[in-house]
Amino acid sequence: MLGNMDRIIRATLDGKRPSREEALSLAGFSELLVLLETASQLRDHGHGNLISYSKNVFIPLTKLCRDVCHYCTFAQPPKKGERAYLTLDEMLDIARAGADAGCTEALFTLGDKPELRYTVAVEELSSLGHKTTLEYLHEAANLVAKETGLLPHVNPGVMTATDIKNLREVSVSQGIMLESISGRLMEKGGVHFGSPDKEPAARLETIQLAGKEKVPFTSGILIGIGETRLERIESLLALRDLQDKYGHIQELIIQNFRAKQGTKMENSPEPSFDDLLWTLAMTRILFGPEMDVQAPPNLTPDSYKKLLDAGLSDWGGVSPVTLDHVNPEAPWPEIENLSEETASAGKDLVERLAIYPEYAKNPKNWLSPKMSTLTMQSMDTEGFARDGNWSPGDDGVKPPSVTISTSDNNHDLITSSIHEIVAKARTGTELTEQEIVSLFKVRGKEFTYVCDAANQLREEVSGNIVRYVVNRNINYTNICYFKCQFCAFSKGKLSENLRGKPYDLGLDEVVRRAKEAWERGATEACMQGGIHPDYTGETYLEICKAIKKELPEIHLHAFSPLEVWQGAETLEISVPEFLNQLKEAGLGTLPGTAAEILDDDVRAELCPDKINT
Repeated sequence: MLGNMDRIIRATLDGKRPSREEALSLAGFSELLVLLETASQLRDHGHGNLISYSKNVFIPLTKLCRDVCHYCTFAQPPKKGERAYLTLDEMLDIARAGADAGCTEALFTLGDKPELRYTVAVEELSSLGHKTTLEYLHEAANLVAKETGLLPHVNPGVMTATDIKNLREVSVSQGIMLESISGRLMEKGGVHFGSPDKEPAARLETIQLAGKEKVPFTSGILIGIGETRLERIESLLALRDLQDKYGHIQELIIQNFRAKQGTKMENSPEPSFDDLLWTLAMTRILFGPEMDVQAPPNLTPDSYKKLLDAGLSDWGGVSPVTLDHVNPEAPWPEIENLSEETASAGKDLVERLAIYPEYAKNPKNWLSPKMSTLTMQSMDTEGFARDGNWSPGDDGVKPPSVTISTSDNNHDLITSSIHEIVAKARTGTELTEQEIVSLFKVRGKEFTYVCDAANQLREEVSGNIVRYVVNRNINYTNICYFKCQFCAFSKGKLSENLRGKPYDLGLDEVVRRAKEAWERGATEACMQGGIHPDYTGETYLEICKAIKKELPEIHLHAFSPLEVWQGAETLEISVPEFLNQLKEAGLGTLPGTAAEILDDDVRAELCPDKINT
C-alpha cells in the first residue's frame, strides 16, 4: 500500500495529477521527506525561483459578526461607547498610510452579516445610509481605490451572486476560506457550532458563484480545528473541482490554528509543524505546479526555509503599517528580513498585487473596467507590482537604482534552464521565442547572471568602447490619420489641447533644420512623422533628395514601416521597389523603433488600423 502511494506521489513529477480516489488514499501517507521533495520540485517547475508576497494594509471595516467560531478573536460583541464600523475617514487614513509606505493592496476584513444579529449594527448602518454591511463595504472599497490607488481585496464572508457582482466593480479580488468541508464541525461541541456562515455548502456555493462571475478568488483551509487528514484532502478536492471548472482560484492558503486566550479553544492543542508541512506539500501535490500555495509567515516565524521546502510559492499579505487583525499576537516579519530568509533558501522574493499576475494580465476576463485601469497602473509587464512609480519618458520621477554586481552571484542558485539558454546564446545559436521570453522574465540572482553574461559578450565584441552618434530628430508633421492609443501625434481638437497644434513643415524648413544640425556637429538626421493623408511616396523621396543635395555627407536615418508602406501604396509599387528608390534618393538606414510591437494580437488592441502580418 505504501509503495502504491509513493508511486502516486512521484508520478506527479511526470504531470500525472492524482485522481480523487488516489488523492483520498494519500491521507495515510506519512513519509514527509518524500512529500517535501516532490512538492518543492513541483513548485519550482511552476514558479522557478520566485516567491511572491503582497505589501498591504488591513482595514477592519467591522469586528461584529453573527458567527461564534470557537477559535476566533477577531469577532467581538458590541462595546458601549464604541462604533460598530470604521468611518470612511478612518479607513482612508489607514489606506493613505499604506500608500505612503508603498503598499498596493487594501485588504478589507470584516465579520459576516452582523446586522442579522446586532441591533446596533442595523442602526449604525442606517446612519451611514446603508441597509447591509456589504453595501457599506462597496462604498468603502470604491472610495479607497479612488482616493489612494490601492487595490481592494475583500473578505466579506458568504455572499449571493448579486453581492459578488457588485463588489467585483470595486475590488480586484475576493476571498473566503473554506476552512473545512467537514460537517462534523457544525455539530454541538464542534468549532463551528452556532455559526451558520461556516456551513461548508454555503461557503462552497459562494466560491462557485465567484467563479461564475469571473472573480479572482482566494480560499484555503484551516488545519488543527478538529478535522482529520482525510477531511483536509476532501476539502482540497472540493476546491480543486471548482478550480477545474472556473479557473478563478488564484491562491490557496493553508493556515494553522493558533490557540488564543479568551476563546473556547484557548487550551486546545495546536497542529504540529510537521502536520502543517504535510498539508502544504499535499496541497501542492494535489493541485500541481501552477497553483499559488500560501502559508502566513507570521504564524511560523522561525521556519521559513522548511515552509519553502514544502512547496510554498507565496507568503501572502505582509503589512508594514497594520497588524494582522486575525492573529494580532503574531507580528508581521520585516519585509527586508523576509527577503533575506527567502534568498537564503535560494529563492527570490517578488512583490505581487492583490490580484495574481495571470489574472492581472487578462483584465477583460477578470476585472471591471475601473479596476482594470488601476491594476494596469500598478503592475509591471509580468503582472507583478511595479518597482516604483517611474515609467519610460517620465522625467518627473527618477528611475529606480539598480546595481548589478557579480561578486556574490552564486551560480548554483541559477536554474538549469537559464544556464542552458545563456550557454546556447553565447555560442551564437538562435534562441527560440520561449527561450527569449524566459530571459526577459528573470529576476534576482538570475537577472544578475544574465546581465553578467551579456556584459562578458559585449567585452568580447566591443572591448571597452561604447559608441554613439550625434544627430537631430526632425519630425516634419504630427498630422496623422491613424488612431493608435499610445501615440502623441495630433489627431484633432482633443490632441491639440493636449499636445499642441498640428503642423506640417515645408521642405525648406526640413532642410534648414538638417543644415543647422550639421553645422553644430551632427552627422545624422533622424526623421519620422505622422501618416499625413496628403503625403505620397514622392513626398518621402523629395525629403531625402533635398537634404542630400545640400548635405551629401549626412547620414539619413528615416521613415517608419508605415511610412514606407504608405509610400509604396501611393506610388502603386511594391515595398522592395520603394525601398530601392529611397536608397537611391539618399536614405541610409531605417529606424527600428517604429516597429513598435510585432504581435498581431497586441496590434489589434493598440493600433487596429495599422499594418500587420
